[in-house]
Order: sequence, then structure tokens, then C-alpha cells
Amino acid sequence: MNKFVTVKEAAEKIHDGMTIMVGGFLGVGNPIALIDEIVARGVKDLTIITNDTAYPEVGVGKLITNHQVKNLIATHIGTNNNTIDQMNSGELNVTLQPQGTLAEQIRAAGAGLGGVLTQTGLGTIVEKGKEKITIDGKEYLLEKPIHADVAILGANICDESGNLVYKGTAQNFCPMMATAADMVIVEPQEIVATGSIAPENVKTPGIFVDYIIKK
Repeated sequence: MNKFVTVKEAAEKIHDGMTIMVGGFLGVGNPIALIDEIVARGVKDLTIITNDTAYPEVGVGKLITNHQVKNLIATHIGTNNNTIDQMNSGELNVTLQPQGTLAEQIRAAGAGLGGVLTQTGLGTIVEKGKEKITIDGKEYLLEKPIHADVAILGANICDESGNLVYKGTAQNFCPMMATAADMVIVEPQEIVATGSIAPENVKTPGIFVDYIIKK
């Protein structure tokens, strides 16, 4: 199966109101060219699930700056003043989750689990509206799985079958997100022949990847 698409063709698969997972950390590991094309297309009312919103003019932060995001689920927003301003004005609905909790919620969706139990957030605003479960005398929050319509990921190396390698913080959330979305689009820095990547170095198997952006 030929998975290759252009940046424009990939961006055309993103529509108003979609829920999108974006891999990476402070822009590292974001699919930069794809995000730029989504910004140019002006799709709106997006729900974005990501570790952070980077900076105002970097990666996923551009979607915030361009007022294309309606809902945001992230672990922190302190590096992007536009995210803070839109949250304070009520334009952007922000859900802040502890980083480990968000990772586990995404993993749970990919693994077909009904949720995860954690004590992180008990006694804080994090527990508002959430179910609590007591096990062996200890209280836990039930954090439900988080799923997306699309996951858009950056990768350092991708083979022609979609097997992915990430370097350093570029891996942030990407392997989990690839399992928890209906469609996965990857923007690699380098494309190599299938079989060129040692199996033990593959972080996301190609079976999870639907489209590969070829520049």
C-alpha cells in the first residue's frame, strides 16, 4: 500500500471540529510543515490534545495564535501567552492534566482499556467532576481514555512502510498517540527503504501509520 501524500493532501484530511492529537514537546517533534498548511487552510473549532502549545509562532502554537482551536487538552501552557490570553477571555476551553495522567489516558485508548486509576490530583481542582474509586482502602481518580480523530506526528526517520524512529524529546507522546487515533499522519525528516531500520529501533510500527508526508 502506498502511504505517501503531499503536505497539501495531508492537510485536506483535516476538517472543522476534528479532535487532533499533536506529538512533540515545545515544538520538537511537531509536524511543522503540516501544521503550517492547516493554518493556511483556516480550519476551525478544533480540539487539540498535546503535551503543550509550544510558542506563539512555533508548531502547534500557530494553531492557537490563529484562533483555530476551540478546546485544548494539555499538560502546560506557560510558554505561549496567546493560549493563556484566550483561556482567560473564555475563547479557548483548556483542560490541564498532569503529564503522566495524560500519557496514560492516551495509552488506555490505544490499548482498549476503560480508563486508568491514579491518586495524582486528589484534593485538587483536577478531581472536579471525576469519579472516585476505592481499592484496598485507598482512593483513586478514574481517568477515562482519550481518543482522537487524527494524530499528526513528526518523526526523524520513516521507512516506506511507515515504521518510525524518533530522537530525543521528539518522541514525546508520539508512540502512544499513534495507537489512539482513527487516522495517523506522519511528517518525517528522512524517508528510507523498508528494512533499513533495525527492528529494535522502531518506536511506532508502520501498521499504525496511514499516511506519510513526502516533501
